Amino acid sequence: MKIIPIDERVIVKPMTEQERKIGSIFIPDTSKERPQMGEIVAVGDDMEIADRKQKKLSEILKVGDKIVYSRYSGTEVKIDNEEYILISRSDILARVVQ
Repeated sequence: MKIIPIDERVIVKPMTEQERKIGSIFIPDTSKERPQMGEIVAVGDDMEIADRKQKKLSEILKVGDKIVYSRYSGTEVKIDNEEYILISRSDILARVVQ
C-alpha cells in the first residue's frame, strides 16, 4: 500500500527510542515518552497561495530528511504493519543537519 500526503503535510517514520537502563534498573516501555524525531517518508503537495512570503515545503524538506516535531502533533497511521505519523507543516520544528 502507498500513501501520499495532501497539501503541506509529511509522513514521518518515528525514530525508535533505545532501551534505557539506570544502574541495574531497566526503564519499562510504558514510561517512555513518544519520540519527537523521525525520518520523512513522503512530502505532500505545496499549497498555492498568491502572496506567499515563505518557502514551499518541498524547497525546505525532502524524503530522507530527519526532523524534530511537536510532542503531541500529527495523526498516527499504520501501513503494512509499520507505524507512521502524518504531520502538518506547522508542527515541524526543525530539520536535523549532520
